[in-house]
Amino acid sequence: MSHLILATNDLAANTLRQSGAANIALGFYLRFVSGKLPSEEQLLMGLERRSAKHCNPGDHWLDDVCRGSLDGFGTRDIGFFELCAKFDSIEVWVDPLPNDQLVLVWLLDLLRPYKEITTKLSLVHTDDAVWKYHPDAAAKWKLPVFKVTDSHLTMAGHAWRAWRAPAPEPCFDLLTKDLTMLPRLRSGLITMFEELPDVKTGLGENEMGMLGWIEDEGTEPQEVLRAAEFRGVYDEREADVLLYSLGHCEAPAFVELGGGALHADEERRPDQYGGGRLALTELDAPLWPAKMTSPGITRSIAGGVGLN
Repeated sequence: MSHLILATNDLAANTLRQSGAANIALGFYLRFVSGKLPSEEQLLMGLERRSAKHCNPGDHWLDDVCRGSLDGFGTRDIGFFELCAKFDSIEVWVDPLPNDQLVLVWLLDLLRPYKEITTKLSLVHTDDAVWKYHPDAAAKWKLPVFKVTDSHLTMAGHAWRAWRAPAPEPCFDLLTKDLTMLPRLRSGLITMFEELPDVKTGLGENEMGMLGWIEDEGTEPQEVLRAAEFRGVYDEREADVLLYSLGHCEAPAFVELGGGALHADEERRPDQYGGGRLALTELDAPLWPAKMTSPGITRSIAGGVGLN
């Protein structure tokens, strides 16, 4: 029997591919935790068979897949639904991080009308990021496999529509529902809620963590970005955008010591700094980025933040 693994991120797919757990293992490069969400039309176009519409890098879902990865089942031009039809069984491997939960609910909502695919679809929930483990270790795992049911698909549809809503209230409402069918979704949503601006500081948990890292360590920019790793919400580039916004506003929360000028060109991220260490601005300097509307926020003598 032919077996396909769809991982909720590309790093997990690389490990699973090398483990030999399936004929083919592929991952999604989609990022839903930060920035403007792609339209449903854009997402669907990316899954179509490659055509003139896929003229930019990243337009097609298999753009970053190595040549030969689909040998025996197609080429890098194949469409997503066409590829799924070639397999007898399909497993979706889901890492526990927030973005992986969003990719899961998007994928299940996408597949809901396709009974010929959902009837051979199963879920594998991992307790940790798969990429952290050697492929030989992953090959020995005996994780529970859950057959996808209509309840999974219905809950995923509710969750995806809530995430796409223009305001966070529908996502808050999800927490009043029974989400046990998707066991990591609740914790993923709560972690994302913690990234909303705090009523006192105007900052999310990752931003506060970065400033705390600077405050405690006074380290280089790349080291400060590691603060984001502990929460597992943003990748390095997304974390760098957050760090950049904290240092590039009318009242920067930090300055770079001994380096050259900071660059605004996004293409230079995360290597946009001049090589100096970062240090918090002087006491009582406003923390709230100028682009936001807020009360005055100041750093207290104790090193925390307070409301004027």
